[in-house]
Amino acid sequence: MAALTRLAAVLLMFLALLDPSSAQSRRVLSDSRTSPRGAEEAQIRERLNAWTVSLAGGLLEGAPIRFATEIARVVNDGGNMQVLPIVTRGPTENVNDLLYLRGVDTAIINSDSLEEYKSQVPQIQQRITYLLNLFPSELHIFVRPEIRSLSDLAGKKVNFNTQGTAAAYSGPLIFSRLGVDVEKMFIPHPVALEQLKRGEIAGVVFVTSKPVDAFVKGKWEPGFKFLAVEYGSKFEDYYLPSYLEPTDYPNLVAKGERIATIAVPTILASFNWRPSSPRYHRVARFVDQLFSRVDKLQAPGFDPKWKDVNLTTRVPGLERFQPAQEWLDRASPTNKQSGHP
Repeated sequence: MAALTRLAAVLLMFLALLDPSSAQSRRVLSDSRTSPRGAEEAQIRERLNAWTVSLAGGLLEGAPIRFATEIARVVNDGGNMQVLPIVTRGPTENVNDLLYLRGVDTAIINSDSLEEYKSQVPQIQQRITYLLNLFPSELHIFVRPEIRSLSDLAGKKVNFNTQGTAAAYSGPLIFSRLGVDVEKMFIPHPVALEQLKRGEIAGVVFVTSKPVDAFVKGKWEPGFKFLAVEYGSKFEDYYLPSYLEPTDYPNLVAKGERIATIAVPTILASFNWRPSSPRYHRVARFVDQLFSRVDKLQAPGFDPKWKDVNLTTRVPGLERFQPAQEWLDRASPTNKQSGHP
């Protein structure tokens, strides 16, 4: 028995020599709790985590991640507030991240991307709230001279840009609502525009903020034009009315003319956290910092689209995050209830 006891003791010593990390980690943990330096680090860790908000942006080459990065530049305030922009697969995928990815507090999404989730998350409009309507992405339906109306596109080739882009998601959804069945193509727009000139396809669909360089700087023969899309009840759930005007496209829209279209809001959204939760309070502080400093984002050095951002602009189909609405109400009583659809 004594021999077995000695053998066990030797084995334990051998294991400890082979892997001292366990004892070392316990010693480090003990030191961090008892030493002044460890206590200080624990306080820093607690403060940073208490007031850090993650923001799902988008692809590196897209506008959403640029907006997320610029938000972080003006909101970050030492240990009082920190925003961590996240590179993602884009505003549509960001809805999935906001719903399910651990650690994501806020995200930049396109309003109509909620449509894809309605079947699997029937109450999605109660699970996501919006903080701010960032900028609109206007629908551009650009066609050849022989196309005179939307119905003329039926059965013809129309390009919606590559998969994963706003046009590739929103475009077919909008055409479905319009009741126009086209032969959908998903190739890069620069290639499609050349095919459009040669008559190989009938139209191209862009969903992006105006003005678009391809239409401003491109050389287009007479007859190439934008088709009008009238705003109505079929678009009230996610979209806003808009226009393409001569100031946007002087070579394609005649003076005095306005071409009706719709716009897809790109929004800053949050999960609908419980008011008693720490994450609710973090996002509330984030809203306070962002709204009180939005004027800095509208100064030179930031994306020009910030100049068009209006804190009170609503988002169809979603409720505004309550602390955001309360901030607006405090700033101006006339804003009261403006954040609700």
